[in-house]
Amino acid sequence: MSKIDVKMTINGSAVEKSVEPRTLLIHFLREDLDMTGPHIGCDTSHCGACTVDLDGQSVKSCTVFAVQANGADVTTIEGIAAADGTMHALQEAFREHHGLQCGFCTPGMITRAYRLLQDNPNPTDQEIRYGISGNLCRCTGYQNIIKSIKAAAEQLNSVQEAAE
Repeated sequence: MSKIDVKMTINGSAVEKSVEPRTLLIHFLREDLDMTGPHIGCDTSHCGACTVDLDGQSVKSCTVFAVQANGADVTTIEGIAAADGTMHALQEAFREHHGLQCGFCTPGMITRAYRLLQDNPNPTDQEIRYGISGNLCRCTGYQNIIKSIKAAAEQLNSVQEAAE
């Protein structure tokens, strides 16, 4: 099968590679680029463990071909922390408020929450529940995930207010 050249920006870095047309974005990230943050959970788009931010929208990377992301800007869990390694408010809040147990859903959950807070900086509990409804967690019962997202929203809003 002939390969197709793809170019995209992943976590702020330009990437250019040749891929088979049938290569899913999740496999491109994990196998071709060794970015193991996004997880392969179900391969059917039900769990959300593979969620990434693609051109400002949360997508399940198991449902997108790498060639469809040609020219796109992709952010994975690896790109959410600051360049110096400082954790993002969401990552810190998940740690502080026990928003994870086994950790399998955590990268997709945080990446989805990242986009949710970009679109709605001050969500209610109900808006958070709806916003993360495409991401499954089999361990936590979601209460601490919601607490974590609320805490991160408060932190980000206070930083924003201080900057103004």
